[in-house]
Amino acid sequence: MSDTPKDAPEDATNPEDARKDGPDAPRRRSGVRRAFVASLTGTALEWYDFAVYSAAAALVFGDLFFPSEDPLTGTLLAFSTYAVGYVSRPLGGFVFGRLGDVIGRKKVLIATLVLIGAATFLIGVLPAYSTAGVAAPIALVVLRFAQGVGVGGEWGGAVLLSSEFGDPRRRGFYASAAQVGPPAGNLLANGVLAALGATLTEAQFESWGWRVAFLFSGVLVGFGLWIRAKLEETPVFKAMEAERSRPQAPVREVFTTQPRALLAAILCRVGPDVLYAMFTVFVLTYATEELGMSRGSALAAVLIGSSVQVFLMPLAGALSDRVNRRLLYGGASVAAGVWPFVFFPMAGGGTWLPLAAGVVVALVIHCLLYGPQAAFITEQFAPHLRSTGSSLAYTLAGIIGGAVAPLLFTSLLSAYGTWAPLAGYIALASAVSLVGVWLGRDPDAALDEDAALAAAPKAPRTADTTRI
Repeated sequence: MSDTPKDAPEDATNPEDARKDGPDAPRRRSGVRRAFVASLTGTALEWYDFAVYSAAAALVFGDLFFPSEDPLTGTLLAFSTYAVGYVSRPLGGFVFGRLGDVIGRKKVLIATLVLIGAATFLIGVLPAYSTAGVAAPIALVVLRFAQGVGVGGEWGGAVLLSSEFGDPRRRGFYASAAQVGPPAGNLLANGVLAALGATLTEAQFESWGWRVAFLFSGVLVGFGLWIRAKLEETPVFKAMEAERSRPQAPVREVFTTQPRALLAAILCRVGPDVLYAMFTVFVLTYATEELGMSRGSALAAVLIGSSVQVFLMPLAGALSDRVNRRLLYGGASVAAGVWPFVFFPMAGGGTWLPLAAGVVVALVIHCLLYGPQAAFITEQFAPHLRSTGSSLAYTLAGIIGGAVAPLLFTSLLSAYGTWAPLAGYIALASAVSLVGVWLGRDPDAALDEDAALAAAPKAPRTADTTRI
């Protein structure tokens, strides 16, 4: 049953109305809060599912699903661990991003949550290789693929869910809800696995304990669905429906009418992705193999930095609402390119405190990029193409940024044996982001929605089919 007041106007979905006070202002504020919580929790839950697979792959999947004596399963292991989760994300961005502009943000977000939650739960009940043979690792790879599709389709919708309910002039803060998801989900996944590892024997954990973390996803997804099902569609999409401005071929329109916006949105993500890959993933290898530190010490530094990010991410988004967003993003990109040249000599002594301090500073810089990033990317596109454009940019940039970064870090360190090429690579990636910032636009948020919706092509009322 709708909770709309009886005296509320039926067309109270125009973005301009959302910026005015009125008798339904408390209802709108409640909707904004629910949207922010739904975006944050849903994204965190989906990243929990994605991260718990990565952690379990390192701990138990090798023996259970990919025994080394079988060459076929060894190949599948390499494919699933390093490729499937990234290769499938653009497919999710393509399919669900497009649907977000056609059928609505809310429906897409429910679908992605169900998809990744079901895939994670099913992993928890998969038989091992010893029981099902090669069918077990094949099924695992397929479910991992489904996880990636869900994550790829989640981001654009989650960002729009929170930002389109909120005041466009506070888009940086509201859109940052989805940006808190990755560090929160990673912390939750590692926390659950650590708790299971501490309370169970090694034999119990390897036998059945790891499955608890995956089955727990069913509870988390149920909670996320309960929150998202209570939401209404975003005011911007309702206005698109009222104005008959939903796109007929959203993917084609993004590539043909907004190529500069798409390129800017892709390039601006490269630097933050590479920086994050260095200071949350490869730093573990560098600290243990090059600096002689224990993996536990290096992991503690990363967990501290990730904990700080959970609180700083929305603050960074809010800061971008008070200062010029492009200027903040550009300044943080410069800092990201410079910091590695400070970090590596500082951490070179092999002691924990300088390493931890360096990682925390790097992840604070990442917050200044990643917090405002969602707003910066979404506001490059007109509202009627925003879900498609944002999702395509997010997933395509992930392939050329974060997906290849750990491999390139490893190759550079192996070839040159020194940190300088690593720092140079991060600086180059940060320069790429600066180009994206330069190409991007700096819109008037207060007028953005109305002007773009008014200019969007109107579809005939009888047209209910869409193309790519």
